Amino acid sequence: MQKRIALITGATSGIGEATARLLAANNFNLILCGRRQDRLDKLQTELGKLTSTTTLSFDVRNQQSVANAIASLPDAWKGIDVLVNNAGNAHGLDPIQNGSIEDWDAMIDINVKGLLYVSKAVLPVMTERKSGHIINLGSIAGKEVYPNGNVYCASKFAVDALTRGMRIDLNAFGIKVTSINPGMVETEFSVVRFKGDKEKADLTYKGLIPLTGKDIADIILYVLQAPPHVQLADITVFPTAQASSTVVKRN
Repeated sequence: MQKRIALITGATSGIGEATARLLAANNFNLILCGRRQDRLDKLQTELGKLTSTTTLSFDVRNQQSVANAIASLPDAWKGIDVLVNNAGNAHGLDPIQNGSIEDWDAMIDINVKGLLYVSKAVLPVMTERKSGHIINLGSIAGKEVYPNGNVYCASKFAVDALTRGMRIDLNAFGIKVTSINPGMVETEFSVVRFKGDKEKADLTYKGLIPLTGKDIADIILYVLQAPPHVQLADITVFPTAQASSTVVKRN
């Protein structure tokens, strides 16, 4: 069976890295994307023992950099079958009146515009071949607004709307589009949100067992292994201790 090619953004940590590891072990060739070339090189060396891998280093916020990087792929790598739009971030947890414009720009530029830029660069091949699968990493923040979530929630609501729009527009081409919306996942996410304050980040998960990047990777693999006629469109996943964005059972 010919291996499918999967392009993963944000592949150097968290959900992206866990997905890269799992897909490498399950018959996928990988295009690993991220900003940190040293981490990309290390991951490529490791996963290259399991499958064919290549790397692209770019910032999803820079449209020209995204377009140039993906256009630079050798012919053998251009036939991308799977796009995992995983790159995303949360900056700050301030009420709207105290919010930082710099934080707002970072979240909108990465979570929304970055997803669009990468999809725009990959879609021509998928539409020409009339096949492909796009998986967008959303969040419970794209389903429910919570206190001090404001712009982050807005960016993830936008991801939810864009995913639905993609599914409609790409239906004629036979392209599957899936949204995976996790609740609490223990990755670098909270460390970034709290500007490197690991103590605050750790409190987010205190008294409960959160999801891991591997848990989300397992769902991504399940989605990709569904029969051709099955499209898992919209998945929300919580740790058992979580019932909504604000209802959490802690021991």
